[in-house]
Amino acid sequence: MTRAVLFDLDDTLFDHRESAAEALRRVQAAHECFRRVPFAEFEKLHSALLEELHPEVLNARMEMDEARRERFRRLFKRCGMPASDEVCATTASRYRTDYMEARRAVAGAASLVAAVRSRAKVGIVSNNMLQEQRDKLEFCGLSAHVDALIVSEEAGVAKPDPAIFRMALDALDVTADQSVMLGDSWSADVVGAQAAGIRVVWFNPLRNPSPDPSRRVPELYALEPVSEAVACLLVS
Repeated sequence: MTRAVLFDLDDTLFDHRESAAEALRRVQAAHECFRRVPFAEFEKLHSALLEELHPEVLNARMEMDEARRERFRRLFKRCGMPASDEVCATTASRYRTDYMEARRAVAGAASLVAAVRSRAKVGIVSNNMLQEQRDKLEFCGLSAHVDALIVSEEAGVAKPDPAIFRMALDALDVTADQSVMLGDSWSADVVGAQAAGIRVVWFNPLRNPSPDPSRRVPELYALEPVSEAVACLLVS
């Protein structure tokens, strides 16, 4: 029987992808060198730089604001216009403001977590900064339904290391075989949770092909209808 559901946060319950895309559209519109790049390519480049620098923040080698400025410095350079420190700082600040204004939950997230919490414990396992993720949970109306928040900054270890999943199991006082993990990242959520012995459901709204079909991981393409998502997660 499933006694606990572990959720990833970004792009599983919190819609980071669309929040970032809206902020990025506004930044792109403000700079000619960015406007020359098709948005899909511009978004892909920005995402790659974000992934490149995120480990520096997680490992405390760089402050988040510093990483954000550096991300835009590299973005300007790759778009053919090296920018001053002031321009990079201003652009990073504008992006952050626009991102905060564009924040949104994934459709159905609050209803799903509330429905799960009525029948099982709820944990969040996330690679990010603690306060950042607390703010997202509060903004999305999820905080009241979460029994444990395990974040890599505080845990000292990040997905896909099975240790961070075991921390969540310990915090919820459940075993691996009593739990299920829902997350969008194949490398972090699927591989990591399976390494910890936890059943996994891959959240795959973009319907990407499975990187490893031999793993036979069930997929969920949306959090709605909530009854279907709950049935997928809470199997006897």
